[in-house]
Amino acid sequence: MRILLVEDNLPLAASIQEALTAARFAVDVVHDGRLADQVLHKPDHALVVLDLGLPRMPGLEVLQRLRQRGNAVPVLILTAQGNVEDRIRGLDAGADDYLAKPFDLNELEARLRALLRRSQGVSSTDHVLGGLVLDSKRRAFRLHDAPLALTPREFAVLEVLTLKAGKTVSKDALLEQICNFDDSLSLEAIDIYIHRLRKKLEGSGVSILTLRGLGYLLETQEPERAQP
Repeated sequence: MRILLVEDNLPLAASIQEALTAARFAVDVVHDGRLADQVLHKPDHALVVLDLGLPRMPGLEVLQRLRQRGNAVPVLILTAQGNVEDRIRGLDAGADDYLAKPFDLNELEARLRALLRRSQGVSSTDHVLGGLVLDSKRRAFRLHDAPLALTPREFAVLEVLTLKAGKTVSKDALLEQICNFDDSLSLEAIDIYIHRLRKKLEGSGVSILTLRGLGYLLETQEPERAQP
């Protein structure tokens, strides 16, 4: 999943980016409101973490302009400790949650996972497809009740396909969801990750189909019927 972090405090931004990257998010970072507004004209991100005290354009204006364009991406605002008015203005402008500084990075991750589940209309923390389970609370896969060992890239690809199960996902869409601004993956790299995932999913009851010219589709396999 791809996150946009908008924070002008460079050490804090670096700490948040490091923590969220370790949690298997692809994280883009910008440090001023005007650039954030430009980036958010494209619906490339699943979540936005937005500081309100930004140079060049206040975070509140960034949020208002985002909602005026009809973009419903979940937004978590960062506010100064005890600044209740900022929290109220942010929520009224369309923010989905807030976190007061200073905050614990584990709490930030938990709140972002909750926002993802809410935006996807998921009441349970588990996505079950055959023998494959995505635990969205822990952001981990299990296969037949055992942890499924995946590299960060493999996890990112499989997560997107799982959340879009039954729908075709193009290579371009996969690339956009698993890469941040600094990554330079090619479309051919997606084929490699798909090949590895197919091997790891053997016997899981799900398969990744290639739809030539369209992309990939994750679907549950029908069990074979015994011959009479």
